[in-house]
Amino acid sequence: MELGKVLAALADDRRRRVVAELAAGPDGEERACGSFDLPVGKATRTHHYRVLREAGLIDQRFHGNGSAVSLRREATEQRFPGLLALLVGELREHPEPRGGGADGA
Repeated sequence: MELGKVLAALADDRRRRVVAELAAGPDGEERACGSFDLPVGKATRTHHYRVLREAGLIDQRFHGNGSAVSLRREATEQRFPGLLALLVGELREHPEPRGGGADGA
């Protein structure tokens, strides 16, 4: 995990929310990609998950017509202690999606 890639991935509100929701859930939880409130087209949704995956924040498993993601909690905590707690805190302060992201998509 590289700091620049992680920060770039988390600069987008939507991606940050995906990670925060996973961090707020039970350790090892896997969620369907479609279960997140990402009001964007399929190509943009795919892009967001790819950015998170390439940054090393999530694992993605493809199955049939869908996919699911899980947080790489242990690796993230080891490399960036406290980061996930900050994201969960932000999620609790702003429980509703704010819409828009750093990339405007």
